[in-house]
Amino acid sequence: MRVLVTGGYGFLGHHVCKELENKGHQPLRFHSSEYNLIEKDHCKSILETHYPDAVIHLAARVGGIGANRDNPATFAYENLIMGTNIIQECYWSRIKKLVIAGTICSYAKFTPIPFKEKDFWEGGYPEETNAPYAWAKKMLLVLSQAYRQQYGCNFVFLLPVNLYGPRDNFDLNSSHVIPAMIRKFHEAAINNEPVVTLWGDGTPTREFLYVEDCAKAFVKTLESYDSPEPMNIGSGKEIVMTDLANKIKELVGYVGEIRWDSSKPNGQPRRCLDTSRAKEKIEWESTTTLDEGLEKTYQWFLENKEKT
Repeated sequence: MRVLVTGGYGFLGHHVCKELENKGHQPLRFHSSEYNLIEKDHCKSILETHYPDAVIHLAARVGGIGANRDNPATFAYENLIMGTNIIQECYWSRIKKLVIAGTICSYAKFTPIPFKEKDFWEGGYPEETNAPYAWAKKMLLVLSQAYRQQYGCNFVFLLPVNLYGPRDNFDLNSSHVIPAMIRKFHEAAINNEPVVTLWGDGTPTREFLYVEDCAKAFVKTLESYDSPEPMNIGSGKEIVMTDLANKIKELVGYVGEIRWDSSKPNGQPRRCLDTSRAKEKIEWESTTTLDEGLEKTYQWFLENKEKT
């Protein structure tokens, strides 16, 4: 298939395009300097220019807790508008299939562990620091199901958990937790700093998925999942933040002290997915352990830190 990947030059997008090629498909992508997905005419032009069989929508405005806290309106507006434009134009262009990347953040703050797709609308409001972003993504599920119901569109929706791996964003102003910790501990080790300060109190849990495993899930979904129901994509394993910090500290060889700044937000108390639907429906499960993935990620950072 000819597959247009929005955000194809981004973190996940790069790996999805590589996996598409591995599976014999033709990935099509574009730079944000060429097209702005917030502009409806640009979305229309992309599809008319590339004429894809299918679309994987990964383009998003994303960031860690700090970036979400500082840019709630921007994150909500841009993600909602980009996704809405892509859905509408895929309908008008009669695209055979659209795979949309949602977010684990859209689950309620106190969703029972492990998160099951059937609980997606249960439990109330998402965690406050990323709720605007979470609701924007959640609305794209509603839209995709509405277009399927009214027009018969084959639009599907995935819920990937926190990703990490080579080509991640290591900018401390906008990065997620793993690349932020890697950079902080690495620089502290190089500069012989006695203390590394991390956000929150260290008690929350998170689940992480190596980006190459996630890319395989998206391509398998493109090839074999046609349900209107959302599907979790994750490792199914959670880790406490204090344990993650100690893993990364040891990996980079930092010997100083870790301090937790409880004046900063923790984010969602716990995150861990039930991934049985993905295993059953697309015969997929993650294969990269956290220790293996962290080692590969750190090695990539060492080789590319001057560019990050």
